[in-house]
Amino acid sequence: MGEISVALIEDHDLTRVGLKAALQRQEGIQVVGEAANAAQGLKLLEASRPDVAIVDIGLPDMDGIELTRRFKQSHPEPAEERTKVLILTMHDSEDSVLAAFAAGADSYCMKDISTDRLVEALHSTYGGNSWIDPAIATIVLRQMRHSPAGVGATETDKKVSIGAVEPEYEQLLENYPLTERELEVLELIVAGCSNAAIAEKLYITVGTVKTHVRNILNKLCADDRTQAAVLALRSGLIG
Repeated sequence: MGEISVALIEDHDLTRVGLKAALQRQEGIQVVGEAANAAQGLKLLEASRPDVAIVDIGLPDMDGIELTRRFKQSHPEPAEERTKVLILTMHDSEDSVLAAFAAGADSYCMKDISTDRLVEALHSTYGGNSWIDPAIATIVLRQMRHSPAGVGATETDKKVSIGAVEPEYEQLLENYPLTERELEVLELIVAGCSNAAIAEKLYITVGTVKTHVRNILNKLCADDRTQAAVLALRSGLIG
């Protein structure tokens, strides 16, 4: 695997400098640029097209969710070619997480994450997997277990709304329901676990995990694990 190119979009100077310094010390990661606001960030992403963009949710001129939505909509490349977006935030609410994924974010981390965990999240995101901070995953999973399938943005944040699962998905899930084991695997995918971690937690082989993941993607008509995770969060499949 070659170096992972990373762009930093963070308005807090000390945080941005600290992130850059920490990542530059990591083997296999190259910071290709940085920006202090969304306008600069969009220009940076256009110019550098990094493998992963670390985007602060609280940018001064446009929040990171809206930046993500605009960038993703303007670059509908195949999953393996597009820049992945890792949202970095202090917000631990399910609304923020769901809005971020609806906007096209690939992963979601808290700002107090350790460098080792951030590097893990970067590698997972670069590999096409959705990584959600474990603390956030717990909050979202608990909320989805006690909420109806349709989840909307709050009254104070209507930039991105997340509706109920489309009728064709409801029909799809009725025709091809997930097995109990597939639901267990899906929940761990949402929590950001790799295939190896899922295998360890469920006491099965990595090959078996890959089979379950393939079946889940087929049943949900999802292109990748990120889409499957977003659908699971939107629909309450893992409740």
